[in-house]
Amino acid sequence: MGNSTIYSKILYTRDLEAELKAYIEKYPKGKVFLATETTMDELWLPRFNAFFEESGVKKVVIPAGEHNKKIESVGKIWEFLSHNGCDRKSLLINIGGGMLTDLAGFAATTFKRGIDFLNIPTTLLSQVDASVGGKTGINFSGLKNEVGTFKEPIAVIINTDFLKTIDRENLVSGFAEMIKHGLIHNPEHLEELKPFDFDNIDYDHLQEIIRHSVNVKEYFVANDLTENNIRKALNFGHTVGHAFESLAMEQKRPVLHGYAVAYGMIAELYLSVKMCGFPESDLNILTQWMLGIYGKFEISESDFERLYQLMTHDKKNESGRINFTLLPEIGQIAINQNCSKELIQEALEYYRNL
Repeated sequence: MGNSTIYSKILYTRDLEAELKAYIEKYPKGKVFLATETTMDELWLPRFNAFFEESGVKKVVIPAGEHNKKIESVGKIWEFLSHNGCDRKSLLINIGGGMLTDLAGFAATTFKRGIDFLNIPTTLLSQVDASVGGKTGINFSGLKNEVGTFKEPIAVIINTDFLKTIDRENLVSGFAEMIKHGLIHNPEHLEELKPFDFDNIDYDHLQEIIRHSVNVKEYFVANDLTENNIRKALNFGHTVGHAFESLAMEQKRPVLHGYAVAYGMIAELYLSVKMCGFPESDLNILTQWMLGIYGKFEISESDFERLYQLMTHDKKNESGRINFTLLPEIGQIAINQNCSKELIQEALEYYRNL
């Protein structure tokens, strides 16, 4: 299933302009547009401005931050495209983190019933996670990614130079999805992540391990485009993780997505021990390693009920049951694992007592 009609071409490059030029030239002059967010616009785009101007690419800038991942921001992109003569033969280039590529991808898939778009993810999280799988979306009515579509960009261009301006916290956040990819499918990838040195990054090497990580996600997406079966593996750590993320927001102590996923993976590894016979020795080693990177999110017993409620809202549930993806061992998955409320609380208790 590896042809590009199924999913987008992923290009790894250290020469962004050359790759972009090749795509821009496929469209009529004046029919290529750019969507980005304020942080990128200030940090990076000045060095590309001349290139975009020369290519006749007009841009729209959305305010940065997850709270701007909303329908009003989509409206701003639609309006911009409409005013600038965008038609069905146009291309929208999206440069930014996962929030921006999700949002602008959604704007592109709905404008005139869908125009081509190309993503250039600029955070580690969006390079290893949001860049693959063709999910677009926005937050709505207080729920994350509540409205969206499945639509592949024509290409995703990955360039680790963007990561040089990312703070350590956001880099570490993206790293959690790489750990997840190793856990669900590729023990060798997990091993190459263990010695990774955040204080002394080799960006060429990082590009290589990002490729290994993305390959895992591509494998699941290619084999299950609309998330009916094994693609659910990619939700490992996310059922509990999203609940932590929402609780943290409610309690006005927000955590980055990857941190929440790391906390969620620890709890779900505990569930894996209880439900699927995951080795307890691996649970202990992995828990200590992830605690060392992510620290711990403090919860009290009084939070358990709310966390459970948040898990019941998960889009991946069916007929009122909370569905987990769990691991019998590293590199193997068991989808649609239905855990009792008692066991879920036991896992939260395990996490709380770390």
